[in-house]
Amino acid sequence: MTTGSPSLPGRATVSRRGLLRIGGGVTAAAALPPVLAACSGSSGSDKVRIVGVADQQKPIEELLPLYRKSHRDSTFTTSFAPTDQVQTVVRTQLAGGNAPDVHVLYPGSGSAMSMVELAKAGLLADLGDQEWTKGIPANFDAAYRRDGKTYLYSAGSSVIGAIYNKKAFAKAGVQPPRTWSELLDVCAELKAKGVVPIALGAQTPWVTQLITYALVPNAVYAANPKFDDEMAAGRATFADSGWADALGKYQELQRKGFFNDNPNGTTYEQQTSMVASGKAAMAVQVSAVLANFRVATATPDNLGMFPFPGGDDPRKQWIPAGIVVGLGVAAKAKNVAKAKEFIAFLGKQENIDRWATAVSAIPFKRGPSTKIDPVLTQFLPIIDGNRAVPFMDQRWPNAEVQPAHFAAVQDLLAGKTDVRGALGQMDQAYGKKS
Repeated sequence: MTTGSPSLPGRATVSRRGLLRIGGGVTAAAALPPVLAACSGSSGSDKVRIVGVADQQKPIEELLPLYRKSHRDSTFTTSFAPTDQVQTVVRTQLAGGNAPDVHVLYPGSGSAMSMVELAKAGLLADLGDQEWTKGIPANFDAAYRRDGKTYLYSAGSSVIGAIYNKKAFAKAGVQPPRTWSELLDVCAELKAKGVVPIALGAQTPWVTQLITYALVPNAVYAANPKFDDEMAAGRATFADSGWADALGKYQELQRKGFFNDNPNGTTYEQQTSMVASGKAAMAVQVSAVLANFRVATATPDNLGMFPFPGGDDPRKQWIPAGIVVGLGVAAKAKNVAKAKEFIAFLGKQENIDRWATAVSAIPFKRGPSTKIDPVLTQFLPIIDGNRAVPFMDQRWPNAEVQPAHFAAVQDLLAGKTDVRGALGQMDQAYGKKS
């Protein structure tokens, strides 16, 4: 996931394959905006061509004019398109040698436009000699690097936690919980006061994965940080791991009546409205959608966010923090040097901060002037304590596992399968060759 952070619904995604990816793909270049379908030389070989997804438009358009102030001889063309369109056409252009100089790039592995897949094909320029790369945290190494080389520029990460309505909590006389046991107690109090404890919009597929992702870090990675490596080596499975505990807790929340009626018939937009209005007390969501929740309520300050507890020791809380979609430089670009110079500019601390602010992310490194959205401050000690892991899908080997997860959760909520059956679906998808 993706995650920004995963993108807003209906727009391009920002985690590896798109934590919030919805809708079908486009398979023909003719369906694309002309500037995206064109080859990089069509606008002049001296121009640096940038192609991104919709969620990158705001930070790129804010930062390009700043760059031009000190690089007046540099010219750029930019275009932005939905994820599926970009992944279809840009991937083809990269292989054909006529790709944009700077292009969207997803963290980790598992999609045609992910860092690992493009690096394996020799299609990316190494950015490892740039100063900003020294600040990449070790626990996010797999998102940015392959075989010791850095290929991805990304400003930071989005987190998954519980967005909550402060008035609804206060009315029920409860505080944000710090442990799983406290969470169950808080949900019971909220339910007794006639408030839906947790709004769940599982009709929107990407929403299904968020509670699992919130629980898996404690259930899996706290005890076994090398779980992804063991999965890749065939020494572990979803069904025989802490994933079973995480999905079991997901099911427990439903069994106790802590979700709204018919989650599989409830959309993301309805979920947002329920929390914003106070009909529901909270929703497990990615920080990138905080802006949407704030727009939906008349009193934005009434919304907060806290780490969704998966264990019973708050000092050992682990969380998911997915690296947001970033940029890469095409190895065969016509303007590699100029493209890398622009990436180096983006890597300055003040520009990392600007990009992260634009997409509601937490910068991967922070300076004295870095400002973080106040509602996210509770997440910082966990990230700084190296108890944050990338969204699970950023290490999956193919594009089949994430939709299998979506369907498995929906089946679980509908009573069509049990935990072992759901995880069996995911294990089967994981075993497919990319």
